[in-house]
Amino acid sequence: MNALHERLTEAVGSGAFPGVVALVAVKGEPHVEVLGTLHAGGGEPMRRDTIFRMASATKPVTATAVLRLVEDGRLRLDDPVRRWLPELAGRRVLRGIDAELDDTVPARREVTVRDLLTFTWGFGMVIAPPGTYPIQRAMAELGIGSDGTSPAALDPDEWLRRLGSLPLMCQPGQRWLYNTGSDVLGVLVARVTGGTFGDFLAERVFGPLGMVDTGFHVPAGKIGRLPTSYAHDPDTGELVVWDPAAGGKYSSPPPFQVGGDGLVSTVDDYHVFTQMLLNGGRRGAVRILSEESVRQMTTDQLTPEQKEEKDRFPELFGDHGGFGFGLGVRTIRRGAASVGQFGWDGGLGTSVQVDPARQLSGVLLTQVAQDTADTPGLIRDFWELAYAALDD
Repeated sequence: MNALHERLTEAVGSGAFPGVVALVAVKGEPHVEVLGTLHAGGGEPMRRDTIFRMASATKPVTATAVLRLVEDGRLRLDDPVRRWLPELAGRRVLRGIDAELDDTVPARREVTVRDLLTFTWGFGMVIAPPGTYPIQRAMAELGIGSDGTSPAALDPDEWLRRLGSLPLMCQPGQRWLYNTGSDVLGVLVARVTGGTFGDFLAERVFGPLGMVDTGFHVPAGKIGRLPTSYAHDPDTGELVVWDPAAGGKYSSPPPFQVGGDGLVSTVDDYHVFTQMLLNGGRRGAVRILSEESVRQMTTDQLTPEQKEEKDRFPELFGDHGGFGFGLGVRTIRRGAASVGQFGWDGGLGTSVQVDPARQLSGVLLTQVAQDTADTPGLIRDFWELAYAALDD
């Protein structure tokens, strides 16, 4: 792992990253790197138990919760969600993405649980400059996340009510559209269980797996383990604070426990989660999912027509080729990664991948957003060097 250590050391030493925590596991045996500081400019050092904002690495966890309910017999993959989410019943669909909001046709069928898990339910991120299309302007006016993220400050029922007031962007099952399906799934879990999404995760996933530092906020007693989150100044490229630790977005319980990007976690907590998936739903004596559920989750679920939008933007949505339930699934051999590799990255600087064929898993955690080439470049190098280490 010397080359990997050197690359991470260079990334931190250059000032591009205040700190980083990384884990590479081969056949379950982890190698961990901890470098740098919690905040730019020095100060408190990074620790192995530093708590990071997982961003879109939340999505596989959300899919796991839904599959848990499917195994409990409380949901079925191909059932319409209208029973639990009446706001999404009887949808109208835009004639085209550039259509006015009243220029619609009826949806050909109802939205299903599978549609939400695969991001093919008909609504999601629009890859165009803000305000290009009427639907984007309407999302911004309603405050429901026109940039592909959902505001944690909104009550989930109010968020879904506002979302349900808009037409779909395309027919259910027609196209892959990023992100919003996971946010809806968090609301679905809460309504099916009669509690909160976070409570269900704590009871059925985090608790059994011993993921003691994973949740939707960082308690006051642990806030010193949360680093500052940074983005980049669009003019100078310098690091700027996106979210502070104390008093920031993740320092208190949010009204909306967002299934698309809301979790915080540590490298060891998330490693336990990846090992559960790698082991077919089991971690030691604890079974979270059946082998069949994990197989479906980590198998490409999309038709060539559905994934056309995804494949147009590999710099945003990865080069796996396929998509399962809440994560990318590799259908195309690129570099050393095997066909069947699965995982997802987070826009705030996280990356998680599992390669069953090589018995390799890894978690890279930074606090620098993927809004310049720096973080995507580090993620790419991390995985190349992790695979190269297998040959040693």
